[in-house]
Amino acid sequence: MRPRNMNRLASFLAVLALSAFVIPAFVRADDADKDSKAKVDGTWKWSFTTQDGQTRESTAKLKQEGDKVTGTVSGRQGNDTEIKDGKLDKEGNLTFTVTREFNGNTMTAKYHGKVEGDTIKGKIETKRGDGESRERDWEAKRAKGDDSSSK
Repeated sequence: MRPRNMNRLASFLAVLALSAFVIPAFVRADDADKDSKAKVDGTWKWSFTTQDGQTRESTAKLKQEGDKVTGTVSGRQGNDTEIKDGKLDKEGNLTFTVTREFNGNTMTAKYHGKVEGDTIKGKIETKRGDGESRERDWEAKRAKGDDSSSK
């Protein structure tokens, strides 16, 4: 073989060897990004105090498919209401809306929260049909024994 061809072969082998180390590193970094995304599948519970001072318990059953979140939130009479526009971004920010009707009145609650492990912390903005709105803190915990987060 000529020296010129040897140099080309050596250059080619060097690039090939470098690729063997660099490409897997990029793939692992990409997989780590996927794994770091928050997961909300499962049952979440929280309590809150009403305007008249009563403490109420609430439960959300959430299902995640990519960045889309579906599910239900329990209501006062024990009935579940479907969530709408549920989304979870790569940073773990969860948003969804629940609209309920009772006694001829419509109430919309917009949930905004940050998912960190088995906790969601954020705000609930409640707007009534008459335009009156209020905001309160929200902190939900994944129900004990719910292993949906590992799926």
